[in-house]
Amino acid sequence: MEDSVDRHLARWRGKAPYDERVEGIVTRMQVLVKHIAHSKEAALAQVGMQDFEFETLHRLVAGGGAATPSELAAELLLSPAGMTGRLDTLEKSGLVRRIRGTSDRRRVDIELTARGHDLWMEAMTIRGDVETKLIAALTPAERQTLDGLLKTLLTNVESPPS
Repeated sequence: MEDSVDRHLARWRGKAPYDERVEGIVTRMQVLVKHIAHSKEAALAQVGMQDFEFETLHRLVAGGGAATPSELAAELLLSPAGMTGRLDTLEKSGLVRRIRGTSDRRRVDIELTARGHDLWMEAMTIRGDVETKLIAALTPAERQTLDGLLKTLLTNVESPPS
């Protein structure tokens, strides 16, 4: 069965210097990542959430439900001003709340609300279903093999140069 990458490779065959097998692997990974991203965006739209909202709530849940704005900004690679704008939006939506420190009034913690947690959980469930449907085309043995191969590639690029 032919896929879009087979057609891509056929268009470029003999026109550019590359290893066709490597091009096929890398391009298929890129196309799959795009499909996953679009599917996850559609899943978030089902619950009325945007990606930036989900990612912020996701970090809060991972951190036990609370964090400082600077901790969130560092994890999300945002400027302090960018984080403030994002938190303003989430607070207006009732998904997070700012809590002033009792001993130090300058300290502000961001806390996930029950509504924020429920919405995050609903989005996680839908996103999990999207991922499961994608992987369902593989047998359990193929899943294990693919996971191992991808781990090998990832540890190779994450390893410091020797």
